[in-house]
Formats: sequence, structure tokens, C-alpha cells
Amino acid sequence: MNSNRVTLADIARRAGVHPTTVSLALRNNPRIPEATRNRLKQLAQEMRYVPDPGAKALASYRRDANAPRVVTPVAYVTNWNTRYGWREVTAHGDFYEGARKRAEEIGMVVEHFWMREPGLTHGRLSQILDSRGIRGVVVASHVREIDEELKLDWSRFSAVKIDYFPHRPELPIVTNDQLHIIRLAMRKVLSAGYTRIGFVMDQGYDITVDHLWSAGFVWEQQSIAPSERIPPYMFPRRESLAEWIRRYRPEAIIGKAEWVFPTLEEMGIEVPRDMAYVDIFNEDETGKIAGVRQNHEVVGATAINILSGLLQHNTVGIPEIPTTTLIEGTWIDGESLPKKTVWG
Repeated sequence: MNSNRVTLADIARRAGVHPTTVSLALRNNPRIPEATRNRLKQLAQEMRYVPDPGAKALASYRRDANAPRVVTPVAYVTNWNTRYGWREVTAHGDFYEGARKRAEEIGMVVEHFWMREPGLTHGRLSQILDSRGIRGVVVASHVREIDEELKLDWSRFSAVKIDYFPHRPELPIVTNDQLHIIRLAMRKVLSAGYTRIGFVMDQGYDITVDHLWSAGFVWEQQSIAPSERIPPYMFPRRESLAEWIRRYRPEAIIGKAEWVFPTLEEMGIEVPRDMAYVDIFNEDETGKIAGVRQNHEVVGATAINILSGLLQHNTVGIPEIPTTTLIEGTWIDGESLPKKTVWG
């Protein structure tokens, strides 16, 4: 044991306060006046205080074991065209389920608030949350068409955001690593021997992730000869997907099944006989479709984990330096991406 370790009692003696006061101040507890908190934090830094992780874990265990079960409410704030329209959209329903399940596991309950509720203003929502003792906020499922700042009284709340919209305020973000996902898909297709690779994407989806889809695709295309590079098909556009396929003759397509397969069927193109296919929103469990599982529920669960930490440390407001946590996808092999056969 390091006998020179600075303890809370050492700081308390130097400051002339009780050790409990120091402990609460270092955990940013609002029961301690802000000036006192700042003074004790500064003193702890000067004395080079480092928390003992073992003691902290033991204290947490004792507190959790002896304390009565208290359920902490968390606000899940959406701004979709309809109250629950986001549940029907790829990813968003899974974000919520991941958040709900994780919250339940750690003694929280998620309550949904819809910003388009009649009469619900930003100020009114702040008042409602404050009056109900809700200190944690998850900002999720906001339509990209209305990228307006969410103006709650952030000095009262700990908050985290799922995905990029709304862009303001700049809160800690948890989202899928779409740049990694499209690059992973491209590398798998390239390693299977294909070079004429097409990418089909909803332009709105690309905007929603700040163009990371198209950026990752173009990045990986740099390893392909310029004559083999196919421009991505971003719909809606005047040229139909069938016309684009006829013009560029891709050997493999990366996309989403509902965007691609109806056109392939109309054209009589069979996967994988005539064309390889990779799904970047892959939920297939039969082994037929190759692609990337996005792990959307992990995004929601991680948002709750981060929010829980903010609440435990009484960290409120908009951070000076916001962080982004990216959840990688999981590659799934499938029959739709066979090794390319080279004759000759």
C-alpha cells in the first residue's frame, strides 16, 4: 500500500471541512455551494489527489446493497412527424429498445416525450422535466428537415444524443460508425475479387449521418483503378436504378435490400448468379445475405450507460468539448457474396 497516497481526510484537514464535504464536492454534488466545490476541487488538484478505485468500488457496492431500490426516470425526447413514427424507421425503434432495456437493467425507466405535442414548447418541457424530478435526457429521433436547436434549460440536465440531429446543442453523441461500416463492406467485396462495385444509398440517409456513407465509399474506391470506379447511386434522382445498372454494369452492389432487390427482380438479375450483393443494414440470419449488422440496440444501451455516468457525477449542461462514441458494425458472411470466379 502506498502510505503517501493523499486521502479525502488529508484534503479536509487542509481545507478545514469535514471529509464528507470533500467527497460530495469532488462528485459535483449540488448540495455543496459552487464556490466551495471549486475551492475543494482546486485544492485536491494541488495536493495531487487520485481516487482509490478499490475503495470507490467498495463504497459503491455497499451503497447499492443497502440502499432501497429507487427507479430513476430518464426522458427520451423525439421530434418526428408523428408521435411514434420513428418506431417504423430503420434503426430508430432499435435505438429505443436498446435504451429501454439497458435502463431497466440499471434501475432507470425511460419516458418518451414528443416535441410536437400540442402546446409543448422547449421551455415548457424543461419545466415538466424539472417538476417531475427528471435529470437525465436522451435526445433521439429528430427529423433532419427541422434541424433546429433544442433549447431546454440544459443547466438543469445531464444529456446525451443519439445520432447527429439536431446538430445543436452539441451534446455527447452516440451513433453507428457508418464510415467504418461502409469501409468494412467495401473491403469485404474487394477481398472477394470484385472491382466494379456499386453503392445504392438514400440521399436523406447520407445527409442524416453527415455524408459519412458516401465519404467512406469514395475513400475505399481509391484502391480501385479509375476506370473501374462507379459513382454511387443516391436516390431520389432522375435516372432510375435500372438505368444506372445498365450504364455502369456493376459486378456487386452494396445497399439495402428494399432499395435494390425490387429493381433486380424486374431486370431478371439473380443474386448471386448474376451479381453479388452486400447489405449494410443486414438482419438476415439464414446465411443467404452477406453484410453488416449495425448493432442499433447497442447504440441505445451505450447512450444510457453514458447518461448514467453523467448523472452519477452530477455533470449537467452543454460540455465545453463534446464527445462522440461510435458503435462499429459486425460483419456477417453470406451466400450473396461468393468469391469471384476468374476464367481464362
